[in-house]
Amino acid sequence: MQKASAHEMSASCRMRSVTHQISKLIKVRHLPKEVTMIFKQVAVGAFQNFSYIIGDEKTKTAALVDPAWQVDNLLSLCERLGLKITYVINTHSHHDHIEGNQKVAKLTGAKIVMHEKSPTPKDIPVKDGDIVEVGSLKFKVIHTPGHCPDHICLLVDGILLTGDTLFVGECGRTDLAGGSPGDLYDSLFDKILPLQDDIEVYPGHDYGSKPSSTIGFERANNYTLKPRTQEQFIRFMTEP
Repeated sequence: MQKASAHEMSASCRMRSVTHQISKLIKVRHLPKEVTMIFKQVAVGAFQNFSYIIGDEKTKTAALVDPAWQVDNLLSLCERLGLKITYVINTHSHHDHIEGNQKVAKLTGAKIVMHEKSPTPKDIPVKDGDIVEVGSLKFKVIHTPGHCPDHICLLVDGILLTGDTLFVGECGRTDLAGGSPGDLYDSLFDKILPLQDDIEVYPGHDYGSKPSSTIGFERANNYTLKPRTQEQFIRFMTEP
């Protein structure tokens, strides 16, 4: 059974009006050593995507994660927050996550960061365990193949950006090119679930009952994360 395919492929995806493209969720998190993180989750496009603006309030530098659509809106919001985009970071190379890359790079001079296996243009290739520094913020790269081979999650100050690997109450599909239920099992059960319960989960799409979650909540409530062997999970993901 392919998970989330109805969300990702259905022509009846909920459309968001222009007036609701910019989410009202803004978090300012205080870190050690007097570093402050600005965190903005932004709803974009017709496929219920989330883009993320994450900046260091002290240096006013920021990363833009998965700038799919409404690039002008995203950059306008960065300007209002007083942030300079220095990096575009993509969780993976599917078009609904990279559509705005080149425009952002052209307008801001930002460098594009993607996993080294990504087939699309990038300035900085990364691999599992690498750290991307934005001001005083440190983004840890976690390679999480399964939805596609080049997928990564990003861990920064207790927040995990999960792209299309893990949604609120769901997991990513594996029937697209390069998808692998076996790899997704390893990513979910060996890399994501071992994280602390209070790690906040911010997905790449608004597919769940709420826009964000925690590892502990998903461990307890997400039916795709029910304890299974890899063989059982592969059967679960591929059965009709």
